[in-house]
Amino acid sequence: MVRRQLGRSQLQVSPLGLGCYPMGGPFWRADHDSISWRDDDGERFPGGWGEVDDAESIRAIHAALDAGINFFDTSDSYGAGHSERVLGRALTDRRDQVVICTKFANIIDEENKLYLGHDASPDFIRASCDASLRRLNTDYIDVYLLHWSNFEGDVDPVRETLNDLVAAGKVRWYGWSTDDPERIQKLAGSEYFSAVEHVLHVLLDAPEMLALCDEHDLASIIRSPLMMGLLTGKFSADSTFPEDDIRHGWNLAEGRGAEILSQLEAVREVLTSGGRTLAQGALAWIWARSPRAIPIPGFRTAAQVEENAGALEYGPLTAEQMEKIDNLLGRTPG
Repeated sequence: MVRRQLGRSQLQVSPLGLGCYPMGGPFWRADHDSISWRDDDGERFPGGWGEVDDAESIRAIHAALDAGINFFDTSDSYGAGHSERVLGRALTDRRDQVVICTKFANIIDEENKLYLGHDASPDFIRASCDASLRRLNTDYIDVYLLHWSNFEGDVDPVRETLNDLVAAGKVRWYGWSTDDPERIQKLAGSEYFSAVEHVLHVLLDAPEMLALCDEHDLASIIRSPLMMGLLTGKFSADSTFPEDDIRHGWNLAEGRGAEILSQLEAVREVLTSGGRTLAQGALAWIWARSPRAIPIPGFRTAAQVEENAGALEYGPLTAEQMEKIDNLLGRTPG
């Protein structure tokens, strides 16, 4: 498998990574991380993807390794620490074969499976790093991302703390998980700043962020490349989700949900050309969009990982296919 350099770092990663958010299992948020077309009531909101089977998660990670995938993205917030723990178990004796990306600035109550907010103070960052190292059963983190998309505080103390962690050998490179290019500009010039994690998928382009990554030689880690499963084609207007699933309350019969299903149907033929599944076509669109892009689709089963890994055999969409998709969606080519 042809590797990609992760931005300005010396890390070589597979063009496809694994997003370990779903395997964290259920947890609850005290705040409302709203999705515009979901409406929840009450004081707590689901943060996870419902119940998971840890043994199956580990089988899926091993299937990814067997397929040549070596990049794994998680966070201390996923399952309030559970995702990191399972990933650490799965990579026992294989740590030197992989690149691990995890995230910080999340206040979690691991025992009660709660996410309670953000903190990016130096002391909290250092404590969070040590806690992630313990859960991951490793002594270094390859890529450490600020997991506070709209952080508005002074970035200098964050940068200095991260540089200290690099000097201590606990972190190799760092970055930011955000969809705001202006925020990235604040850290982009830092020596060890190598990656941005942001949303990009066939129905939502991000030309400004991709241009910024080109300008500063940053990796583009693509979160939610399959729109939490919507771009796989397995959901319909009648689909519902359990109460402990972050997608609970999604309405796919009308509004934004119905619009997404309609847009997906419009580009289905192009995405599935050449024998691809819908998911494989959606990943192929991302690879065609930018050579820096590393999609990290979520998973809960080994079968899902194997299907996504199969997209690597087809490679990116052609320029003609990309243009056709833009025309079908009525947008200007990126």
